[in-house]
Amino acid sequence: MPTVVIVEKNGDLKIQEYKSTNTDDLYKKCNFKKSEGFDKITEWSYSKKGENLITVELWARADGQANQENKYDFPPPIDNELFFGNCALLSRDVSKNITDLTIDKWNKVYEHLFGGFEVLADHEDEDEEEEDELENVPSSMKTKDGYLKDGFIIEDVLEDADEDELSDESEDGDHSEKEESAPSEESDEEEEECDNDSDESSELNSEEYNYSD
Repeated sequence: MPTVVIVEKNGDLKIQEYKSTNTDDLYKKCNFKKSEGFDKITEWSYSKKGENLITVELWARADGQANQENKYDFPPPIDNELFFGNCALLSRDVSKNITDLTIDKWNKVYEHLFGGFEVLADHEDEDEEEEDELENVPSSMKTKDGYLKDGFIIEDVLEDADEDELSDESEDGDHSEKEESAPSEESDEEEEECDNDSDESSELNSEEYNYSD
């Protein structure tokens, strides 16, 4: 019995057996109650050395309600189109008969349609064998950070800039200390007022004392 791949709304793939020899009941595998709007969107051809040519068809709904969009990334030429609810993938042989489509086989077709995926692990050995271009360059021709002195990175200029920044920071610190140590005019005025008040009170006390005599 042939199998089809169901692309669920959340992007997951699962296998479903399909008894029919045509696509009339395919919408039921996607949990749709009606077949209206459920159509063949596109098809892809795939062949590999030693294997027969197959055609993979995508059946889906291009119209639907918001928040019902299918999150799966389909290959070109429909990689920028939206579909709603579950979708179905089925394969046909050269005689147009429905054949088994497994998730593994679809993944091979998927990779082929995207032009293949580069596996970074395959290039780890090559990266380790690559030579460091600056390994044999004398240290006198490199900056303290290990870069080549090519006229664009001038170490002396960078050091001067760092020294200027340090001197600016120290000057700012001196100014702040001077500002904190300088006495305020308001405090002087307050002291004078306190002295005047004390003098006036002393005079009143002396007058009262003389009057009582």
